[in-house]
Amino acid sequence: MRHLLVSLLLLTIHHVLSQSPKREFRGVWIATVNNIDWPSRPGLSVEDQKAELREMLDDLEELGLNAVIFQVRPAGDAFYYSAFEPWSEYLTGVQGKGPDPFFDPLAFMVEECHARAMELHAWVNPFRAYMNVEKTRYVDASHVMSRHPDWVVRYGNQAYIDPGLPEARDYVMRVILDIVYRYDIDGLHIDDYFYPYRIQGEEFPDTTSYYQFGRSFRNKADWRRNNINTFVRTLRNYTQALKPEMKFGISPFGVWRNRQKDARGSQTRAGQTSYDDLYADVRSWLEQGWVDYVAPQLYWSIGYPPASYDVLLNWWMSNSFGRELYLGKAIYKVGNNADTRWDDPEEIFSQIQLDRSKTIPGGSIHFSAKALLKNPLGVADGLKDRLYRFPALPPNPSWMEGVTPQIPPSPAASSHPEGVILNWGATSSKYVGIYRFGKRQNVELENPQYLVEVVSADRGFYLDTEVGKGRYIYVLTGLNRHFQESRGSKNLRVKVKLR
Repeated sequence: MRHLLVSLLLLTIHHVLSQSPKREFRGVWIATVNNIDWPSRPGLSVEDQKAELREMLDDLEELGLNAVIFQVRPAGDAFYYSAFEPWSEYLTGVQGKGPDPFFDPLAFMVEECHARAMELHAWVNPFRAYMNVEKTRYVDASHVMSRHPDWVVRYGNQAYIDPGLPEARDYVMRVILDIVYRYDIDGLHIDDYFYPYRIQGEEFPDTTSYYQFGRSFRNKADWRRNNINTFVRTLRNYTQALKPEMKFGISPFGVWRNRQKDARGSQTRAGQTSYDDLYADVRSWLEQGWVDYVAPQLYWSIGYPPASYDVLLNWWMSNSFGRELYLGKAIYKVGNNADTRWDDPEEIFSQIQLDRSKTIPGGSIHFSAKALLKNPLGVADGLKDRLYRFPALPPNPSWMEGVTPQIPPSPAASSHPEGVILNWGATSSKYVGIYRFGKRQNVELENPQYLVEVVSADRGFYLDTEVGKGRYIYVLTGLNRHFQESRGSKNLRVKVKLR
């Protein structure tokens, strides 16, 4: 019986390890529009704003996440110092009013995320100009609605920059490239709003710009798609020239096109689609290699009739054309949706396990940070204890170049009253991977259970307190900003004598 129990335990451990890849994008969206995630309310003191971010990042790191998608331009405004656009009202309470004392949230997030060995992607909404026109309180003189009212149209209760105007597209491009140039971000991230979601019975008011610039197209829909194609292609070219080491990703609506309209589409019955309603031909962008990753918002359950998660997962896998695929997960629906499948936290776990069973070179992005950290139905605990039990390195796209990571020089390990202290010398690598093995265990760097943590190389040391008395072997690796990894250092043997 004892041998049977041991065999079952080993099988269980093997199953857990096989389902926990060493490389996996584990991201989360931090939304600032309407103060969804941060800050908790406009007008907090700078110290309170920083404290909220630090606490949030600490909690996300503890859950095993390795990437943050931080919204820095929600509606023609800025969560960073911009020479083009005003400070966001969601930050200080008044559009155009800067933090006092000065505080640049994007610069702060870059520093804090990198200190935790997490990627930071700057998330921008390109064409939304104002969230609720009917409740407009104050529009700063530097806002696009004030400076270029001829570029802005109203659709529903929101205001949008008209993507059909070449001059307006160029303006948005300059704003985004300013972020890329000035900040040490790991990724540029654009969400699903290109043209806005269709409002029944209301046409997007771009007839004037269509007659001025689109008469050579068969119809307005093709012209709109060309506007967005031009924008994405041009942005890709500029970002590649400016910062080729940075990832460029799009997070589209989860359905590109229904198969009833296009044989290349998915077996879905979505009421709106990316191609037909938002005029975003994401499939073509992937085919052309204009993006490094795509993060479709697959906010439906497995088996949901109009748009089933598993059906769409298979479709995106077949149509990603070798680009990275990070699946958007609807944490916000857990325990809070008319679809009763979301009353079971296993829905999220099943989706991630399904992703992994397909051996996808990608991962997940959860919407959103506050929803995740509320731990609905214990889903955050389940991620930490089960699916994110072991650390994971973000994927490193094969087509992206970077400085070859250096093995940490002069590595050393010694016993410490609280565990083991590891030291290394100055290195060109951005991060250091810490691997720990038992005295008789094989040194296997590909096995995620032995990866203790990834830390900033600038720290120069790491204190491992998760050890007991005994002998251990440590191996250190260097990683560049893409998390490409060096060979391991020499084996560092240490005998632990705890107090």
